[in-house]
Amino acid sequence: MKVRVYALALGLVLVPSIVHAWWNDAWSSRKQISLDGGATGADIQETLAEFPVLVRLHTGNFAYFMDLAENGKDIRFMADDKTPLKYHVEKFDAINEMALVWVKAPQFRGGISTDSIWMYYGNAEAPDGGDANGTYDVHQALVLHFDETDPMPKDATAYGNHAADSKAAPEPAGWIGAAAKFTGAGGIAINANPALQLSPDKGWTFSAWLKIDQAQSNAYVLHAGEGENALELSVRDTGLVAKYANNGQGVETPPAPLQLGKWQHIAVVLRTDKLELYLDGNKAGESPASAGPMNPMVTLGAGAAGDSLIGFLDEVQIANTARSADWIKLLARSQSADFNVLGFGQDESKQGAGGPNYFVIILQSLTVDGWVVIALCGVMFVISALVMVTKGLAISRANKDNRAFLDQYRNMDASADPGALDQEETEEEKELGESDFLAAVVGKHDHFQSSPVYHVYHAGVQELKKRFGTLANQPLTDEALNVLRARLDAAVVREGQKLNRNMVLLTIAISGGPFLGLLGTVLGVMITFAVIAATGDVNINSIAPGISGALLATVAGLAVAIPALFGYNYLLTQIKDLTAEMRVFTDEFLAMVSERLAERHRGG
Repeated sequence: MKVRVYALALGLVLVPSIVHAWWNDAWSSRKQISLDGGATGADIQETLAEFPVLVRLHTGNFAYFMDLAENGKDIRFMADDKTPLKYHVEKFDAINEMALVWVKAPQFRGGISTDSIWMYYGNAEAPDGGDANGTYDVHQALVLHFDETDPMPKDATAYGNHAADSKAAPEPAGWIGAAAKFTGAGGIAINANPALQLSPDKGWTFSAWLKIDQAQSNAYVLHAGEGENALELSVRDTGLVAKYANNGQGVETPPAPLQLGKWQHIAVVLRTDKLELYLDGNKAGESPASAGPMNPMVTLGAGAAGDSLIGFLDEVQIANTARSADWIKLLARSQSADFNVLGFGQDESKQGAGGPNYFVIILQSLTVDGWVVIALCGVMFVISALVMVTKGLAISRANKDNRAFLDQYRNMDASADPGALDQEETEEEKELGESDFLAAVVGKHDHFQSSPVYHVYHAGVQELKKRFGTLANQPLTDEALNVLRARLDAAVVREGQKLNRNMVLLTIAISGGPFLGLLGTVLGVMITFAVIAATGDVNINSIAPGISGALLATVAGLAVAIPALFGYNYLLTQIKDLTAEMRVFTDEFLAMVSERLAERHRGG
């Protein structure tokens, strides 16, 4: 009895992990997204609540952009089958197949890599479910995503701390979507607001992505100040320095080295008793400080004194509380291309059953250029297959008619007219003679019409008839014999050309197919890495589908070339045999004519 109870309890524990109930039948598809707080992902120890995690969708991890409603309005995120999550779409580009979506994870557990959320999609009638204001917790006072179409940055939080003035220009190719480009002409000003107020018991946090391409003497990244109180972040040479002044008493952190030409995550946290500087999620310096109250005006890329920044800022965030070290690390790692904080599972369909169809997954990962290359390979395959089939039928019929003609020719009486087997071609036969396939399939075969040897024989007989009218007991001179030999050789060459007609298409398929497939693979790999560079999502789940789709182009090229290679070699061997038969027959025919010439000389 106890064994049954334990088995039942174990089954109840395992069932939720095996089968996850569908949230809403109106949505046809879903994808599981894992949250890795362990050493292989975020590498944090603390459990963080209401954390806004960035979900980057691109061809490497999502292949159904064309199935989404306009602007991705049908996307939904669920913690389970009952709990919807707040989210908003920063960027959605169905043509280039990429999207940036911010989702409020109810909790991100440190040291745990088995948690997950679900993304539902596939409902054309769904209203837009995005909620930027609800994506962030109450402490998040400012979030600037930046928009390439709007020169005045807008705050994504519910506080609406939009820029009051901006000398920065939108830069489409930022770290996360668009960014702000600073040219040294000034910065972005944000007016004081109670939401931005610094309370000594709560602290204050600033974070952003920064890229500079040159050393700078004393360029401001941030100036948040009121009166004699100010929190500053500046670039000195190639070092990042955080500075805090309270009633004129200032402290600063040691410089943290920046890398030129590289996006790096920066953060400064003012706690009750110290000032901390973070670089790429790791603490880069700190200094004792005594926090004082202020309701600052915030300026990005410029300050009260010193130079204006020459560089780029992206994803600027300010919180009116001191975020923990794990929060800063998760911010950096979840938005970075170097860490696998999110994992993307297979797409599931409400109607589907069973395991994933890997071939379908590969097809879904194909880019436009891959489809073009595969289509071209398909055309080459069809053409080469038609050539092999039609040429095979024509050669088979030619061999059959050759055997029939040679049997009759070699069984003729020595005294018989050598032109007895020859017949005049009809107009229909002349038309069909332009196509080996039609002559073999629909042509008549009452006098060896598909035999190349017969055509050589016909050319020789016609030459003799043209010169002598009849072949019976006619004398032949040496000059006439030479003319006849040339006529027969020309007939052999023409028949060889007919037999080799369209064989060049097979050689094109053999040599061109693999190169065309390789071109598709190289372009596919380039596009995959370009998407990764644009979205910043580098993990095996994002790379593998794109690479497998790109490799399909090479498979298509080989699928064209390999059958064409076998078919070409077989057909070439058959054509060589037919050509040899024509050469042998030419010698036989000339020998017969020469014998008659010799008899004439003896009789004369």
